[in-house]
Amino acid sequence: MSGRGRSLLAVLALAVFPFAAQAACEGISPEQRLQNTPQRDLGRDLDRIRDEGWIEFAMYENFAPWSWAEGGKPRGIDVEIARLIAEDLGVTARIRLVTPSETLDADLLNYVYRGAVVGGHVSDVMLHAPYDVDYACRFDQVVFTGQYATERLAIAYKPADYPEKGPTPPVFRYDPVGVENDSISDFYLTSVAHGATADKVHRYPTTAAAMAGLSAGEVMAVMGPRAEIDAALQDGEAVHEPPLLGLARNSWTLGVAISFQHRPLAYAVDDSIAAALEDGRIEAIFADYGADFRVPLR
Repeated sequence: MSGRGRSLLAVLALAVFPFAAQAACEGISPEQRLQNTPQRDLGRDLDRIRDEGWIEFAMYENFAPWSWAEGGKPRGIDVEIARLIAEDLGVTARIRLVTPSETLDADLLNYVYRGAVVGGHVSDVMLHAPYDVDYACRFDQVVFTGQYATERLAIAYKPADYPEKGPTPPVFRYDPVGVENDSISDFYLTSVAHGATADKVHRYPTTAAAMAGLSAGEVMAVMGPRAEIDAALQDGEAVHEPPLLGLARNSWTLGVAISFQHRPLAYAVDDSIAAALEDGRIEAIFADYGADFRVPLR
């Protein structure tokens, strides 16, 4: 599974079954630092970014419709949001397409608050950071802000195969369904009904590959993130978001991650995203890429 898949699974690790609620950051003091570790000044502050006239955004590679390279140029929803932020700040956007690590923890370390050990550097802003209060409590080195969209799980199918209504997970006890390997969809479908659906789950390296399997007739449905499904949807295929019984959270918020040393930059980025949500610019970006948009909780 890709690091971005592991990232989501880490944030939603307990999502398949309800869990006891507790106060946010209970027992965790803010901005605690390991003893005997010197303060490190990494990245660039807002004044320096404006003085130098550019800002660098890290985002995942090969991740349509969010971010990928085409003809040597970056494309995607996250790319356009980065350019929008840069324009509001009065600087030029530099797009850094990065390889996902094994975990979100490692991505944050490599691209936000320390840099990779060998030849690494931090970027000013990392996009597509799943926002979760409890997860954020673990990272006093990072400011999670700028929530710009809500992603959620959906199911793609061919109406010719399901003429009355779209399929729901109980159907996958009998019908083959495609998922990204080790994703939250994989975890959920192999756990639902005490594993009764497990032998019908076909695993692919990405949701896009699973959608290709649907088009080729290898599976009768695909379960995965809505935007990734929308990006690969073909004629004769449809998508819906049925209730997912037993899943405590079937949606999550996307935002940005910035080093806590640069809070003024975090405030400016959040203000830019808030304005773009208010005036419809972010929704228009989703429409341009054929992805359904849902306003995030902020």
